[in-house]
Amino acid sequence: MSDDPDVKTVVVTGGTGTLGRVVVELLEARGHAVRAVSRSSPRWPVDLGTGTGLATALQGADVVVHCANVPKGLVESTRRLLTAAGAAGVRHFAHISIVGIEDVPIGYYRAKLAEERVVEESGVPWTLLRATQFHELAATMLGALARVPPLMVVPVARVQPVEVREVAARLVDLAVAEPAGRVDDFGGPEVRTMADFAASYAAARGLKRRIVSLRLPGKAFRALREGRGTTPEHADGKVAFEEFLAAGK
Repeated sequence: MSDDPDVKTVVVTGGTGTLGRVVVELLEARGHAVRAVSRSSPRWPVDLGTGTGLATALQGADVVVHCANVPKGLVESTRRLLTAAGAAGVRHFAHISIVGIEDVPIGYYRAKLAEERVVEESGVPWTLLRATQFHELAATMLGALARVPPLMVVPVARVQPVEVREVAARLVDLAVAEPAGRVDDFGGPEVRTMADFAASYAAARGLKRRIVSLRLPGKAFRALREGRGTTPEHADGKVAFEEFLAAGK
């Protein structure tokens, strides 16, 4: 751990991912000592699935920022990480999650909700930030839906994509501060229909597509139609989806 209370040693899981790499960049820009851990890292090789490398990566760390997206064994991987963090004397565990996971009944969201419970009950001081989906995910989904002309069929849903750098900046602010428990959600600047975002995507990419909204059955799609994955009271992001697309992303 650093002797300077303003300079922290921070372990970032998923440090090469969409969110994690920006978190690493921002922490380093502020002068913190950052360990970006992953299975392929030449300096900090860590396998969250087995725990290999965790003890070494966490030795002397002040903070863990958990950005890793583990497709399988999500809850157990996070429990393993927290156990190791507690043993290493980590003073703060900053965790990113997703808005609406208790209201949108899909398997991954249920796992994320269970993961939150593990964080809360771990005994390691923690901060939990939920965010809406990133612009990158929205663009990827819409790009896949636009592959078959002339129609672009999108589900009836209300969504609120957010710029990843804005979420990363908020997460870094929280990580280097004192543990705060569950904090306010962080969402993009606008709650709109998927069809609205699809039209913006098609225009930005120069695609000639007719946008068709399809009402899909099931509890999950009903929740999305009702905007359960949005947080309009915390539309704190400033970068609109159109700005993200105009930047060539």
